[in-house]
Amino acid sequence: MRYVITSMLVLASLFLIWLCYDSINTPIEFQEQRDFRQKPIIARLIDIRKAQIEYKDQNGRYAGSFDELIDFVKNGQKAQIYKQGEITDEQLSKGLTEQKALHFIAENLADSAAACGITDFEEFKANFKRDTSYVSVLSSIFPAGFNPDSLAFIPYSGGAKFELDTVTQSTKSGLPLPLFEARAPYTVYLNGLNHREIVNLCDEAKKTDKYPGLKVGDIVTPNNNAGNWE
Repeated sequence: MRYVITSMLVLASLFLIWLCYDSINTPIEFQEQRDFRQKPIIARLIDIRKAQIEYKDQNGRYAGSFDELIDFVKNGQKAQIYKQGEITDEQLSKGLTEQKALHFIAENLADSAAACGITDFEEFKANFKRDTSYVSVLSSIFPAGFNPDSLAFIPYSGGAKFELDTVTQSTKSGLPLPLFEARAPYTVYLNGLNHREIVNLCDEAKKTDKYPGLKVGDIVTPNNNAGNWE
């Protein structure tokens, strides 16, 4: 009987030791796995932001769907302006602008140019140039070999897509203010890890009124397209 009791006490002690180890080690392992998964997700959210900013620059709004955004990245063109020569502060004070300067050069208007502070018109013509060329959006904002189709998908999610929303608010002056938001919930990209840790993470986010996951941009409060990890 004494042997049985001793054995049970040993087993109970080992079980308690394991429980203590597990209670310490589980959160550490979960955090390591969470950090590992979040790195490529953050990188992809940054890519989405780059594509959306370029889309807005050209269209005055953000793309409302990934199909629209990906098509833009694949087929869109981005203007690149080559600049040679500058307008001086004195010329600016006399009303010279780049548009005027190019007009003076095109029409050979030396007198008008002189009135705007261009003292040597021939030299100015030879050294002031503005040329526009076009390159693909894909090659201009992403590295070689980038796959635009990947923008829609959350890494480590088994093929789930980012949640994407866009709205247009009005500023105090009545001007339109486009906003976008792309999101990846904890429950999607941490799926398969410790369930209790995921629940705790979501509960903590709820208590602190934060989004339970990773996101970039905000359709409620303008934040200059910041990510919630930044």
